[in-house]
Amino acid sequence: MLSGRKHKVLPGNFLIISFALIQLLFISGCGYRFSPGGEYIDKSIQTVFVDNFANKTSEANLENTIRSAFIDQFIKGRRLKLVDSRNAADAIFRGSIDNLTSAPLSYQKDNLAAEERVTLSMELVLEEQATGKVIWTDKSFSATQDYPFSDVTTKERNRKDALVKLSNDSTEKAYRLMMSGF
Repeated sequence: MLSGRKHKVLPGNFLIISFALIQLLFISGCGYRFSPGGEYIDKSIQTVFVDNFANKTSEANLENTIRSAFIDQFIKGRRLKLVDSRNAADAIFRGSIDNLTSAPLSYQKDNLAAEERVTLSMELVLEEQATGKVIWTDKSFSATQDYPFSDVTTKERNRKDALVKLSNDSTEKAYRLMMSGF
């Protein structure tokens, strides 16, 4: 038989229970991760070789800048260990730089450009070394970078800086897409 007494929750007990529930939520977490780790890639693939990129543009050495940026991404990502030869790799990452265009964004009062946008288009492929099976590909990856300038001297310097930033930012974006399986 139940008694007619009401139980009061004391303020101290409420705080302890609330704190315990909050701790439990923090410990258990929801399992969501912000950075993809390549979980969809077969676990037997442990090493990668970043092949030379084809450069179909007139921009000299852009292929080396892009390749170096991808090498840095694989080192930072740590899902696949970078190796220095095709024969030692479980997977090969390769690509081609298909297009690089520049277009004015804003103009000075004398109708000369003051800011440009450079757009990069690439084809990227990660494939299994032994079978040639494509693990991930993006045939039309593109990225943009804007840069200002006031004269010819600053234009060339700022363009080179913009290409380095574009290389780093676009390879980070492509790496995240690849590791996510998108």
